[in-house]
Amino acid sequence: MSDPYLEPEQQVTPLELFFDLVFAFGFTQVTTVFSDDPTWSGLGHGLLILGALWWAWAAYAWLTNTVDPGEGAVWGAILVAMAAMFVAALAVPDAFSRHGVVFGIAFLIVNVMWLTLYALGAHGDRDLLGAILRSAPWALAGAALIIAAGFVHGGLRPLLWLAALIVGLFGPLLVRISGWRVQPAHFVERHGLIVIIAIGESLVAIGLGARATRLGPGVIVAAVLGLVVATSFWLAYFDFFPIRAEQLLAERRGAQRTALARDVYTYLHLPMVVGIVLFAFAMKTTLAHVGDQLDTIPAVGLCGGPALYLFAYVALRFRVSRTLGRGRLVAAVACALLLPVALVVPALLTLTLVTAVWVALHAYEIIWWREARARTRQRLPASAS
Repeated sequence: MSDPYLEPEQQVTPLELFFDLVFAFGFTQVTTVFSDDPTWSGLGHGLLILGALWWAWAAYAWLTNTVDPGEGAVWGAILVAMAAMFVAALAVPDAFSRHGVVFGIAFLIVNVMWLTLYALGAHGDRDLLGAILRSAPWALAGAALIIAAGFVHGGLRPLLWLAALIVGLFGPLLVRISGWRVQPAHFVERHGLIVIIAIGESLVAIGLGARATRLGPGVIVAAVLGLVVATSFWLAYFDFFPIRAEQLLAERRGAQRTALARDVYTYLHLPMVVGIVLFAFAMKTTLAHVGDQLDTIPAVGLCGGPALYLFAYVALRFRVSRTLGRGRLVAAVACALLLPVALVVPALLTLTLVTAVWVALHAYEIIWWREARARTRQRLPASAS
């Protein structure tokens, strides 16, 4: 058998990008859940749904990193999975009410197709097949719990959803990690694209929020500030992180590479995406009420979304280097501390303060990380403070 670490890497295919558009729609549907029920309960429901969507997307990111989606049978099966995921996304606004079973069944089909495709792609690779079989019970049990949640009511339903995410998304942590394959360049590019899609959702939210109100000076200023924050999400990620992450993955082999890919991407990219989607929801509300104080949940989205996004980088850095750094940790704390302020000042002022934190962070990183960023882009070892 050829060495999988020496084989040429495949590129992200148009089919994968098309597949991701279904999740773009799913993210939009989650912001609808937040907007329709801006309470702690609605926030919890939206986060659980977003966790399930991420679980499904991450599973297929691992799949297409190993299996060529351009092959005939694989191509057709992915389209079937995409159709099932689209049905699940359609059911998102009512996933905790009348369409819970619809979401659950569609989600089970997505998982079954993933396992089937992976098993077929692992033909002749006993180690990979063993890894898939170790993960299969967790994926199927988690999906079954979501179906079960559709048949119950009251407080038991979110508990079953939570149990499903713990089982399906985090259960594989309890089994051996050996056997999986990771192509660094493809894996890094794939996750970068889903971050772009999530950021795009924040731009859509700004547009929808502006359309729902008069385009006065306050709304225009808020829209531009929202664009600055969305740009900050992009800059914080794409300035040099993908380059360095690919280097770190390429330097490792076997279980070490797999564990790093799992932790940095499958798990720590989830709070990044959650933070972006929360901010997108908050922008819709902010644009409609630029002169008013925000209610608690929109304030959590406006301040807590960026904070969560930045805290994910702090956790990522700690996973890689066992250090916390300074800039992004301070900026994350600053965004979080703006939450009580957001409850007593106009929404436009809160957005201005959040934007100011981002601008200060970028100024700090451009100055302090200048040499480290240059070395990273030259693909030489670097260590940023």
